[in-house]
Amino acid sequence: MLDFPRWKVWLVSLTVLVGILLAIPSLLPKEQVERWPGWVPSSRINLGLDIAGGSQLLLEADIPDAARQRLQAMEDTVTTELRRGEPRISIGDVSTSGGRLSFVVRDPTQHAAAFDRMQQLTQPVALTGARDWDVTTVDGNRIVLTPTESGAKQALKDSLTVARDVVRRRIDPGGTKEITVINQGERRIFVQVPGVEDPEALKRLIGQTARLEFKLVDLSADPNQVASGRAPPGSQVLPMADGSGAIAVQRRVMVSGEQLVDAKQGFDQDGRAVVDITFNAAGARRFGRVTQENVGKPFAIILDDKVLSAPNINEPILGGRAQISGRFTVGTANQLAISLASGKLPVKLNVVEERTVSAELGKDSIEAGTIASIFATLAVIGLMLITYGRFGVYASIALLVNALMILGVMAVFNATLTLPGIAGFVLTIGAAVAANVLINERIREELRRGRKMLDALETGYKEASTAIFDANITNTIAAALMMYFGSGPIRGFAVVLLIGIITSVFTAVNFTRMLVSLWIKAKRPRALNI
Repeated sequence: MLDFPRWKVWLVSLTVLVGILLAIPSLLPKEQVERWPGWVPSSRINLGLDIAGGSQLLLEADIPDAARQRLQAMEDTVTTELRRGEPRISIGDVSTSGGRLSFVVRDPTQHAAAFDRMQQLTQPVALTGARDWDVTTVDGNRIVLTPTESGAKQALKDSLTVARDVVRRRIDPGGTKEITVINQGERRIFVQVPGVEDPEALKRLIGQTARLEFKLVDLSADPNQVASGRAPPGSQVLPMADGSGAIAVQRRVMVSGEQLVDAKQGFDQDGRAVVDITFNAAGARRFGRVTQENVGKPFAIILDDKVLSAPNINEPILGGRAQISGRFTVGTANQLAISLASGKLPVKLNVVEERTVSAELGKDSIEAGTIASIFATLAVIGLMLITYGRFGVYASIALLVNALMILGVMAVFNATLTLPGIAGFVLTIGAAVAANVLINERIREELRRGRKMLDALETGYKEASTAIFDANITNTIAAALMMYFGSGPIRGFAVVLLIGIITSVFTAVNFTRMLVSLWIKAKRPRALNI
């Protein structure tokens, strides 16, 4: 028991001190913490929707937009498939009117091959027996692809699943805030975000589709026709994001946002806010090749069908890095970077319902829980002092240290405390007390067996620690599974529980052992009063 070296004393003491210091900002008023110097840790625990209030949104998929995007994606797929396949098939008179995709095969002898390739592009829809697209021939040489009802429903379901994950990443990139993002019905997503002070910014962040595209500007377009909304075949007219007019761009996408691996807010050489983007290997090669082939020509940077800017390609852009400029503020550039980094929304989402949840709703529950926690803690401390004397004092100190360390760790990870989280917090406090009771009772048992004081202490801590570790491994597995598979309140409970298990084992086993060891070395008692 006396074998507790100085380095271990310093390590345990430093760990406890750091945990307590990290918990302090969460115990003080926010205004006071904001006045601290920048080098002082100021991370605080976020309060959940049921404690601090927040925003609640109901988002609905834009069905016409989803159908339009699906049709455009199929058009790109068809063009690529017929151009790259063997034999190469030339098509013309491509049309997407009426919600259908149709084209004419220029060489009638290749019609059968083109029809077979279109059949191969369609996919069966699970549990329906139908396919996602119907392929037919009209007028002898025109192939028509029509989206089926079951295929459209499955595509919308898949899009909403992806959209839900994108919304979650945009709001909570670190995965530590206890937000709720779930699908509701066939076309809606329900979102709850605690502690949001600017719901309008939240709606802008969620609602931005963030469909980024780089396309060449069509220099052959007649400005008069562009002004009236007409473009040459193979091109389209898109408005400028700043409202300064419109330009014609080629429909073919040079590089898309799907090939991005990172996006961050930065500044250009003139100090203006921009978004720095990085492409993956395929995107970097494609972007470098296209810019090499089109030096001196303008290309358009397009976000959600609006042209942010159309700079000239002065030299090949190699290395897979580029900048997006367009009259950004630091805030709007940062929002765009988050949207791009989290991925584009596969379908446009419209806000159909918005509510602001007041913290007053959970005030009574919080007050009742606080009073109950205080009385329970005082009762536990009193029982420990009466039952175990000095060792009860050490257990009580460890109990308070454990509570502060839980708050400190949660603050570091910017975690959110909800009412279920408070339940997990109280549960871990109880686990910490149980661990100390197990240690103290084992020491008593060894003393009753006639062991000497130091042997009883050593054996008591050693044997009890094994049981404590074994018991908490099962709790850790359960908490980890709840945190991985759960969401919202379940995840909040699991996060606090997992942190509390680690800190309670540390304080019950290492911290109290250090206190007992230091006392024995300093006082050299002849007997234990436990």
